[in-house]
Amino acid sequence: MLIIYVLRRIVWSIPFLFAASMVAFALITLPPGDYVTTMAQTLAESGDQVDQARLAALRARYGLDQPFIIQYFYWIGGVLQGDFGMSFEWNQPVAGLIWERLGLSFILEFSTLMFAWGIALPVGIYSAVRKYSVGDYVLSIIGFLGLALPNFLIALVLMYIAVVQFGADVTGLFSPQYRDAPWSWDKFINLLQHLWIPVIILGTGATAGLMRIMRANLLDELSKPYVVTARAKGLSEWKLILKYPVRVALNPFVSTIGWAFPQLISGAVITAYVLSLPTAGPLLLQALLAQDMYLAGAFILLLCCFSIVGMLVSDILLAVVDPRIRLR
Repeated sequence: MLIIYVLRRIVWSIPFLFAASMVAFALITLPPGDYVTTMAQTLAESGDQVDQARLAALRARYGLDQPFIIQYFYWIGGVLQGDFGMSFEWNQPVAGLIWERLGLSFILEFSTLMFAWGIALPVGIYSAVRKYSVGDYVLSIIGFLGLALPNFLIALVLMYIAVVQFGADVTGLFSPQYRDAPWSWDKFINLLQHLWIPVIILGTGATAGLMRIMRANLLDELSKPYVVTARAKGLSEWKLILKYPVRVALNPFVSTIGWAFPQLISGAVITAYVLSLPTAGPLLLQALLAQDMYLAGAFILLLCCFSIVGMLVSDILLAVVDPRIRLR
């Protein structure tokens, strides 16, 4: 039954992906002008001579003088063959640009998710079991502060502390000597040394939100008849809590996987700019501002794909974790 459910979801996602790709491509080409127009404006503002013949040759080279539908099918046909086109601004294949950024984004997002889960789960359970205690009030205040403070402000404070107090390099994910170096064990260790600051910054808000959700859901479950019955039968308190109500209250944690996938591309753009992180978000924003249609289109298409995959994974895991959820 599970395999049939997964196959059905995959089949239904195909027409949605086709429609989403058309909408994404339309949104990219919707603003007036194109990449050549943006380049001409930049040259004019810097005082350089704008050669109209060269601009026309660039439009013909990249197919920008063709109708929308021709441009779309040329683009989507290449995507289906693994060719996302050439980036106008970087003058490089789009595939090489996005996969490098996505790899680092995946490491950062996975580390942030594990950080948020590892703290929010035990803290949320403690706050629910010890509700209205001193510890609950203290943790609630910390959680509200985590929700209220913007990530980029926390980034600035941590950067100041790291530089002034510890003399640490806090910009980027690598030291200068490792940024363009091939992967090695030393480069991986250097990545771990730089990873903790963005993980704490990005994980603060997520941890605070999940902690409050876990507390609220668990409080609802602790008062239900099946918990009272299990307690009356003599089951130990912590075994009772961890075996039954916590399992049901885990739904929001599993649901976070759904939004974790698209966050690989669109997450924490401002924070990434503040910390100079070489992730996918800043590159997507730069591509949109420059109207680099193939680069931006590839990112948006992957964003749609990751959203669908994330929802599929969340639905399957929810069906496994929560016995109340049925696959039919």
